[in-house]
Amino acid sequence: MADVKGYNMPDELYYHKDHAWARVEGTKVTVGMNDFFQKESGDIVFVDLPEEEDDVEQGETCGKIQSRKWIGKLVAPVSGEITEINEDLEEDTSLINSDPYGKGWIVVIEASDLDSELGSLMQGEALISFIDDEIKIAEEEKAKA
Repeated sequence: MADVKGYNMPDELYYHKDHAWARVEGTKVTVGMNDFFQKESGDIVFVDLPEEEDDVEQGETCGKIQSRKWIGKLVAPVSGEITEINEDLEEDTSLINSDPYGKGWIVVIEASDLDSELGSLMQGEALISFIDDEIKIAEEEKAKA
């Protein structure tokens, strides 16, 4: 597990700029929200999940995640068909906070164009500079409030 500026960002995952993570296993991609997202949003109180068999495009909003502070969006990090949703979240949305990379996963996508899309997701140095920028933005927002 990699620590990036105090956030748990596992090295083997890919990250989308809208804070979704992607665990790639063949053409199956498990998706959730990263540690930065769950810490900044606070307690997750509601998740609006997409339907199984929905087709999604990379970067498309396919669900909503609501905390006590605000409503965020679940963005598909890859294109394909949603083959599974985490129904446990309907009973316990706090799994996104307590175990974002495990029991708090959100959907599984059967990827349709993985080879060309993985390059637009972040890992390593790109992820570190992205989190740096996100921390600055969050601090500016807090200063304005």
